[in-house]
Amino acid sequence: MASVALLSNPRSTGNRALLPRVREYCAAHPDIFHYEVEDVDQIGEAIRTMAMVSPRIIVINGGDGTVQGALTELYSGGHFDGSPPPVAVLPNGKTNLIALDLGAEGDPLKALERVVELVESGRLEDHVVQRQLISLDSGDNAAPVLGMFLGGAYLADVMLYCRNRIYPLGLPNGVSHFLAGILGLFAILFGLGGGRLPPKPETMTVSLIRQGELKGKFSLLIVTTLERLLLSIRTSDGGGTNGHMKLLATDSNVGAMLRMLSATWRGTLGHRPLDGVHFQQGDEIRIEGERSNVILDGEIFQAKSGMPIILTSTQPVPFLRLAA
Repeated sequence: MASVALLSNPRSTGNRALLPRVREYCAAHPDIFHYEVEDVDQIGEAIRTMAMVSPRIIVINGGDGTVQGALTELYSGGHFDGSPPPVAVLPNGKTNLIALDLGAEGDPLKALERVVELVESGRLEDHVVQRQLISLDSGDNAAPVLGMFLGGAYLADVMLYCRNRIYPLGLPNGVSHFLAGILGLFAILFGLGGGRLPPKPETMTVSLIRQGELKGKFSLLIVTTLERLLLSIRTSDGGGTNGHMKLLATDSNVGAMLRMLSATWRGTLGHRPLDGVHFQQGDEIRIEGERSNVILDGEIFQAKSGMPIILTSTQPVPFLRLAA
């Protein structure tokens, strides 16, 4: 038996320097069951093995792909008798959106120490919060994939551009994200795309059951169950009450982008309608297009004509919030 089960991916960028410290910490705390995976294909076996030690909490130490794979196995793999234990996410990887939403910032080892402290003090349940997951069906007869943050439209293109063209330069993550965002904004402002810049936006259709359909070219498409996402936008204060998934889409023009950024700066995004800015909630969302990339917690999917990506929200599942 172990109180804490820790899943680490040594190949995660953040773990290259961190993992030796994590191993040393776990060696000094025998109540932590530490399982390392070299590839996301090993996550299923990792979660199955963790279930055997009946942990009170599962901690994920890896990038977005590791988190997405672990959530899918936890809630679709049937490895636990009954509901899986709460999940804590260390602030590792390149984006850390899920970790930030759950109050984990700064040094990942400090976050792990905080988890152990809560377990040992008996105050774990006081920090458990409920979140829905996004279930993504890509229409290719594969099992649905679970996650919490989906980026699509031009946002996905810029994210892929950053991954393929900027990260190899070896710059710090924050600098890489800033540079990719500036180049993407530059391309939109001047109607450019391709070559050394992100590609131009493609037409796509986004359908919300009972709320209607959006069709056009979008500079930003976000679907999430998180309370906080890119640009420090909070999603819990606006946008309606018709489901658990929050949708933010911005038309691909300068005016819509500026209105969205201005409302974000003022903290009023979602409080009132804005021309070209769509902020809604729904319990089923369909995304379709000729070449429409979406990224769910680091994993790439592509919507095609006649084969839409279908998103639905799950029942609430427990996570550990580290903030006081």
